[in-house]
Amino acid sequence: MPLTLYVDGPRWRDHLRSVADATPGLVPVAKGNGYGFTVAGLARRADWLGVDTVAVGTYGEIEAVDRRFTGDVMVLEPWRPFLDPPSDRRLVHTIGRLDDLAAIAASSQDRPRVVLEALTSMRRHGLTEADLRTAFDTHPGVLVDGLALHLPLGGGHVEEVDTWLRIAQPARCYLSHVAGTELDALRIAHHDVEFRPRVGTSLWLGDRDALSPRSTVLDVHAIGRGDRVGYRQRRTLRDGHLIVVSGGTAHGIALEAPAAADTARQRAISLAKGSLEATGRALSPFSIGGRQRWFAEPPHMQVSLLFLPSSVEPPSIGDEIPVDVRLTTTTFDRINIS
Repeated sequence: MPLTLYVDGPRWRDHLRSVADATPGLVPVAKGNGYGFTVAGLARRADWLGVDTVAVGTYGEIEAVDRRFTGDVMVLEPWRPFLDPPSDRRLVHTIGRLDDLAAIAASSQDRPRVVLEALTSMRRHGLTEADLRTAFDTHPGVLVDGLALHLPLGGGHVEEVDTWLRIAQPARCYLSHVAGTELDALRIAHHDVEFRPRVGTSLWLGDRDALSPRSTVLDVHAIGRGDRVGYRQRRTLRDGHLIVVSGGTAHGIALEAPAAADTARQRAISLAKGSLEATGRALSPFSIGGRQRWFAEPPHMQVSLLFLPSSVEPPSIGDEIPVDVRLTTTTFDRINIS
């Protein structure tokens, strides 16, 4: 019962190539669910692009990349003494504490390769200004590959990046969430620094129209007003059809991160959705007849139950219907690249 990601291969590959050509020093990011493609799948694409470095999110993702990518592998999560990563000259570790810098140097006979991450306005991981100066001045036992800056979304980072560059004075700087005119301005202002943009979403998912998630119709049942359906035996409010489709919580269907409701409109939408869910109604991401349809009840682990009113012609078993999902949180049964 497949939940399938269909990919217009020529169009997607053209997009990947255009991003790579327009982004000198590109470091593709392959982490998590691989933006819907799996980490292993993205490693193969990165190798096809001919880049020299890929960034993974965690040490647990190295294995999926190792056999499929011939270049260096940068790990974005900070190294900690309790981790036991493989000893591999292709690995580049991220260091965010002076104690960890000393510990990784002492843990290996061979000088490990590291990037020193600054504590940017993200306030997530990284070295303070004073610690960063110390780290760049004294780093025996390791090979420092450069400075790493992980910035917030939304732009407006030139001043902050400029400040960190003047503190660390690196030969190379790895940047996350800095692109376009901001990156151009930094290259001009710091022509002696090699910038390495780490790019995930805009690379793999930048041409969303090339990607088409679809769900398979598994069963269709005529139901009448008052019939009970599903695990929770809710009564239906009117006549129609119960449509059973592939895709449930195991795939990431209807599992959402907390919404960043920054505007009045976004807050109003969140309030409206919450009010509907409080009454037992939730709009599904599945579309039939050109409209998203209501869940009959919360999704099951591998399938979902949808209510379709009697005024709409039901699909047939085996048909595929569109499903609007967040690709960074969805696991597909099948990926079909033309």
